[in-house]
Order: sequence, then structure tokens, then C-alpha cells
Amino acid sequence: MNFIDLFAGAGGLSEGFIRAGFTPVAHVEMDSAACYTLRTRMAYHHLAKQGRLDIYHSYLSREISRRDLYSHIPESVFNSIINQAISEENNSAIFAQIDELLDGQEVDLIIGGPPCQAYSNIGRAALKHVKDDHRKKLYVEYGKFLKRYKPKVFVFENVPGLKSSDTGIHYQNIKEYFDKIGYHVEEKQLNARSFGVVQDRKRLIFIGWSKDIQFEYPSFNQNETEHTSEDIFYDLPSLQAGGGTVISEYVENTSEYLTRSEIRRDDDILTQHITRPHNVNDLSIYKLAVQKYQQGLLLKNNEIPDTMRTQKNVTDFLDRFKVVGSIPHTLIAHIAKDGHHYIYNSLDQNRSISVREAARIQSFPDSYYFEGVTEIFSRTAAFKQIGNAVPPLMAYKIACQIEVGVREINKN
Repeated sequence: MNFIDLFAGAGGLSEGFIRAGFTPVAHVEMDSAACYTLRTRMAYHHLAKQGRLDIYHSYLSREISRRDLYSHIPESVFNSIINQAISEENNSAIFAQIDELLDGQEVDLIIGGPPCQAYSNIGRAALKHVKDDHRKKLYVEYGKFLKRYKPKVFVFENVPGLKSSDTGIHYQNIKEYFDKIGYHVEEKQLNARSFGVVQDRKRLIFIGWSKDIQFEYPSFNQNETEHTSEDIFYDLPSLQAGGGTVISEYVENTSEYLTRSEIRRDDDILTQHITRPHNVNDLSIYKLAVQKYQQGLLLKNNEIPDTMRTQKNVTDFLDRFKVVGSIPHTLIAHIAKDGHHYIYNSLDQNRSISVREAARIQSFPDSYYFEGVTEIFSRTAAFKQIGNAVPPLMAYKIACQIEVGVREINKN
């Protein structure tokens, strides 16, 4: 069974479907850094199938370059990654590339979610001056792929704020549009934590299926994980602000949870456990936030002493400085700009979370390497990709249920 991933990002959603047995035909993504991440991940999967992960480990260990790694991979593997923006202007060219990749095959599934910032409650406030955000209508472009490739099923992911954005008109339009082009569609608000992810992350998951098949929205076995941030951070070395290296050493053996969730394998190499630097004033605020958190209190922006406060606004976004607690709050792409909303819960490690800690909150495997456009590590590019992603563990459990349904369709 194969799939196309639209607005693929760094591939979190795709990773879950690959793990469940689906085969990617194409990933379409406009961000060049994310496309390099996808190429590196496809290199990983190709080498894993061949039993040649030693080559991949040589890359993570900086024994070989990215170009050297890619030289071991057939060009056909990388052809599946299409670095273009999905748009009316580009779709014809994207269709041509996908048609060539398909070579007459049918498409079983399309997955993906257009950029969510325009719909999210936080993004909505930041974009209130934008009169006509084109991203709110990208579902129409998504639909053009449905109309062309006619998959049996599709998965469309977005933020819960979609239902209330612009008084709910976009939510209604999306449902009506998918119905008009031949798909039954249902959606549920699902929390990544209910799928084993150590993060409180609510998402709207639309699942659509062709009106000429028998299918129904899967009944997911949802149980909130009892694991905490301590369970996903305990084996990582201590860091200070601006600390860490591209390659590090684990300080503890793996655990049953890390193994079961496929976050860490015995042969993994710890990479990208790197934190951003902070100025002295921000570090003072971080310490204050952690002290309050450990007393069971949350630091509000209007409670920060005037001599320390960097934001004059004391009426909006009062939780600008936020500690990552036992169950981390939703990770978003804003972490690429600053770490104020993701302060590490320790007075001894006065900093925001590292790239690898952010990746683990999202349930990315430690073998997942987040690329920049060049081979020089880009902390900003990595944080952006991680914040925008669907947690692979959540995606995997959704994919497993869809796989059962699609196989039943194929039997009939």
C-alpha cells in the first residue's frame, strides 16, 4: 500500500505510516531544510532494509559527509522528495513528477496537513492584521490531489482552532468541499498523549474515504500515557545554556518506554542534544519561572519585576515564560525563535530545552537527524521542523488502524 504526503514537513506523519507498513510514493514540501531532513530519513530507511546502517551511523558520527551518505543511496529514493510549494502555479509540475513516480500504480492513501498557524489561536492573534491569509484555503489545493489520484482514504491533520477560526467558516467549507469531490469525512479531536506520546498535544484528525467504499472512522484505543518528561530526558547528559555538541554520549541505558516507543534503540548515536544561548536577564527569568513551578505556581509576565521584564505588554500572553512540566505542553514552531515557552525544569540546568529533548517530546526516534540547507547544523531549522511536526508515535497508531481498514477494502 502506498501514500503521498502533502505539506510533509520533516516527515513526522510519514514516519508513522512507514512504520505501519505503508510505502511513500512522494513527499511534497516547500521548505528546503525539511526536504534535506526527508532525504536523510529516506537514506536511513533504505540502508536499514539492506542491513547497512553502519553507513548511516558513520554519517551521524561525522566520519563521512552528507554527500558521502547520499552517494550510497539510489537516486530513485530521493526522487520521491519534491521540494515545491503546493499551489495553483506549481501543481501541474508536481503532478508530472508524481505521475512518473507512480508509473501506472494507484494511490491508496494521501496524508498531510496544510500549515496550521493561520487557524491556531496563537497564530490568529499574531496574524490579526492579515486580511486574506492564503493558507486558510490550502485545503482546496489538497483536494486537487484527491481529485487527480482518487485515493481510497485520506488523512488531513490540523489544529483544533480550525473549528472556530473566522467563526467556523473554514471548518464548514472544508467538510463541504471534501463531500463535493466525493468523500465522506469525519473528524475527531485527538490528543497525542492518548497515543503514548509524552506531550499534551490536541489535534483535529480528519479522515475521509471515497463514497463508493465501505469504511468508517477508526476506533482508536486511547489511554493517556503515565510516563513523564523525566522518562524521556533521564538518559541525556546535563547541559547549560548554549551547551551541547552535535554528537554526545548517553549517561544511562535505555528504558522499556524508550524502547517500546522506538525513541531509542540499542545501536543509536545521540545527536543534536544542543541548547540555545540566553542572555543573563532571560536566565534570571528562567530561574524565577522554575522556582515558582516547583512551588506549584506558574510565572505570569505581569509578575516579573520591572527591572527584569523584557515585554511591556502585561495584559496578553501572560504565560510567555513557561516551564516544561511532567507532561510537556504543546510544542510549536515558535520554539525556533526563542525558548521562553520551553524552559527546562531544573535550577541546576538553567536553560531552555535542547533540540533532542524537543524531538523526544514529539516522539521522534533518536536516529532522526534534522538537517539544515547546508551541512552546518542549524538549531533554528531543526526547532522549526520539530515544532511543526505530527508526533511519529501518534501517526503510527493512527496508521495501524487505517492499514487494517485499507487492507479490508483491497480484499473486497
